[in-house]
Amino acid sequence: MSIDHLLAPGARLEKVASGFTWVEGPAWIAARGVLRFSDIHTNRVLEYSESDAITVEVSSDAEYTNGRTTGRDGAVIECSHGRRAVQVDRGASEPGAPYAPEVLVDRFGEVRLNSPNDVVEKSDGTIWFTDPSYGIKRPEEGHAGEEEYGDRYVFRFDPVSGSLRPVVIDVEAPNGLAFSPDESILYVSDSSLSPADRAQEDPDPEKPGPENPDPENPARPRGHSIHAYDVVEGRHAKNGRPLVEVSPGLPDGFRVDAEGNLWSSSLSGIQVFTPGGEKLGEIPVPEKVANCCFGGADGTTLYVCASTSIYRIRTRARAAVRP
Repeated sequence: MSIDHLLAPGARLEKVASGFTWVEGPAWIAARGVLRFSDIHTNRVLEYSESDAITVEVSSDAEYTNGRTTGRDGAVIECSHGRRAVQVDRGASEPGAPYAPEVLVDRFGEVRLNSPNDVVEKSDGTIWFTDPSYGIKRPEEGHAGEEEYGDRYVFRFDPVSGSLRPVVIDVEAPNGLAFSPDESILYVSDSSLSPADRAQEDPDPEKPGPENPDPENPARPRGHSIHAYDVVEGRHAKNGRPLVEVSPGLPDGFRVDAEGNLWSSSLSGIQVFTPGGEKLGEIPVPEKVANCCFGGADGTTLYVCASTSIYRIRTRARAAVRP
């Protein structure tokens, strides 16, 4: 199998911005033709403009934002490690509007969330997000804190009713997430091969899982797979199963294209899988990849967040459009 049919003729990976520390949370803002992303360790939000190839700083005190997505109304929904919250910047698509995120949800009952990491908006307007503990256990990614509800879940938030409910509780360190094009499947990546209470480093691909134990609890499992769940009645995640194991490294953020293929981060580049879990191939990237998203004028440019740089490559794919 090959990814050739998914790449534009003559496509090559190009670096478009660099000089960062750990880039994450890419979201394409089509109305302005910019890629918004975070440099987590320096606590900044930045934007890269495709038309003039200029990168500007949007915020220098961003409270350690991580994963984000552009909503149907053009607002940017993002995760804040520092605020332990999911928030929304409603003016993100408006030229000249200030960066002004508002907290949508930051508590599960009477306790605080851990550190929301990645987020997606479903077609019914609900917001689904992962809540591992990287932002409260790694000082370079947030503020020290405790897991107040005692675990790490994937949640479904209804902004109309204010209801917050766990939908996935069996992934050790839920990180990236995405829906299939018809929203019948929810995909969740497990990055627990690199547990939150270890210093951030490249996991040894020769020693996965139990050989890289969590110093606080060696009984905790260690994984680096993307899991799939059936979405039942539009709001329940059922029948969870590992779909693919990403190696070397682990799956962090990822995207699903209109054909249902998964474009996943890894230590070596972007790995592409079919909806059934077969590996189509890989786009090598010279730095460890954290996340990616589709963007560009026609939606077929894949932007890649990789350690200190932003890369892009032209494709024949585009992001899945919600039903």
